[in-house]
Amino acid sequence: MLKLVLIIAAILAVCMLLLTVNIWLRGGEFRSQHIGQSKEMRRRGIHCVQSMDAMERKEYKSKAERLKSMNPCSSYATQAAD
Repeated sequence: MLKLVLIIAAILAVCMLLLTVNIWLRGGEFRSQHIGQSKEMRRRGIHCVQSMDAMERKEYKSKAERLKSMNPCSSYATQAAD
């Protein structure tokens, strides 16, 4: 049983050593995992959730302003409510 635990510990140690060597060979940095910085995601038109939410809010606000300016009764409705 102890022999099995030592073998498993040795295998894990070798794996960890190989992972650290891989990191050192890359210059100590990982590639960015952020969606907005991925070339493939940008090519497909996929953005991070925060950027997409900001774009949709901006689009919704501009549509709401256009509809409000097209409807002449909207200013009377707000005055009548007062």
